[in-house]
Amino acid sequence: MSTLHTVNKSPFERGSLASALAHALPGDAVLLIEDAVVGARASAVKVADLLEAAMPACKLYVLGPDLTARGIPSTDVVEGINIVDYPGFVDLVADHDKTQAWL
Repeated sequence: MSTLHTVNKSPFERGSLASALAHALPGDAVLLIEDAVVGARASAVKVADLLEAAMPACKLYVLGPDLTARGIPSTDVVEGINIVDYPGFVDLVADHDKTQAWL
């Protein structure tokens, strides 16, 4: 059984992303939405290191429209994180047995 973990809080304000990554099991996915997308920036070195360390076990995604809303170009996203649109978000929910929101 796989889980989609959604994180919507900035990793610079809360520990939600670190908690989600710590609980993600092999085969799970983590999707950064809303303010959490700032953590997907390659220039956010400490967070980028945390995300890169999680990549062998789980797939990482970021919501493209939320990147755009915050003025973050897709070229600044950590390599290996997949950018999805709203239909892609729906597909992720449908593809996983459970969805866990980390607030």
